[in-house]
Amino acid sequence: MKKRVPWLWVLAIGLLLTCAVLAAQDEKVAQLAKEVGGKGWIVYASRGESGTWDLFLMRPDGSARRNITNTPDYEEGGPRFSPDGKKLLYRRFAKGTTINHDLWGFQGNLMIAEPNGAKPVQIGGDREFPWASWSPDGKQIACLAQKEGIQVVDLETKKVIRQLPRKGIYQQLYWSPDGQWFCGVANARMMWTIVRMNAQTGELNVVHEFQSCTPDWFPDSKHIIYPSRPAGQPGNNGYGFTQLWYCDGEGKDAKMIYGEDDYHIYGGALSPDGKYVLFTRCPQDGGGSEKSGAPICVMRMADAPAIAGASKDLRKIHPEAKEATVLQLVEGWEPYWTYAEIGAQK
Repeated sequence: MKKRVPWLWVLAIGLLLTCAVLAAQDEKVAQLAKEVGGKGWIVYASRGESGTWDLFLMRPDGSARRNITNTPDYEEGGPRFSPDGKKLLYRRFAKGTTINHDLWGFQGNLMIAEPNGAKPVQIGGDREFPWASWSPDGKQIACLAQKEGIQVVDLETKKVIRQLPRKGIYQQLYWSPDGQWFCGVANARMMWTIVRMNAQTGELNVVHEFQSCTPDWFPDSKHIIYPSRPAGQPGNNGYGFTQLWYCDGEGKDAKMIYGEDDYHIYGGALSPDGKYVLFTRCPQDGGGSEKSGAPICVMRMADAPAIAGASKDLRKIHPEAKEATVLQLVEGWEPYWTYAEIGAQK
């Protein structure tokens, strides 16, 4: 006759195993924090003490956090370091503005400051230089105007030196690090399509169709990172959840980077060496700019594809995915990373 194991013992063993798994995961996260802690700075928008959106800097492990705009009479968002890390581009909005997660590049004023937020200068008037993004040398910006198309602007003279038809691109225009390409979100065969455009000829190719947005470049200028909500996935009332993906500039070899049931993953950006990825983990669709953002997260690209949480539906689709090791930081919106060293304001 078999001897029964008391149920309390079974419960105790289960709790011990769970604690061991959680401790091992905590150790992996701590190792990741130690690994990235000294690798430059992350800039992002977050709510300041006054309740308005301000820009903040922090180390990639979340330490040394500081407010670098601290403007209770304005809202700020969309920060991006210049390629050499010596300047900071962002948009400033009137106090009380609801920052639209799809249209923010058409809102407010373009600002350029020192990387620590010092000496901010307004470039143009309200809604001018929409969706401005840096050229590789930081001397020009590419802008996306609804009527005029894509305009390359010389920052010193503020004059348009080159213009291309936008060919359906309607938001999130970014210039590749090598200067050869633009990427953006376009109405190309269907809405919410990621496209790549030759920055000289205007020739355009589709990168990824269907429910994809906010693309950005890998440092190699050959790959594009983008959030995507693939068709036919369960959850979210039949609409599925948004994951972070990447593929090459021709739209080939698409792979998931990170996903999690019940969360929408936005704000995807790479570290300057492409070894780490930034994103925001949003319980609601949209990225969080209309409210208070969402937790900013860091993971290794080498750990992709990765899935967090139970995510039973997603694990069925991606059985090869790893258990995600993710460093979760503060709440924010549109984080961006530089390896340049940044001092305090004087």
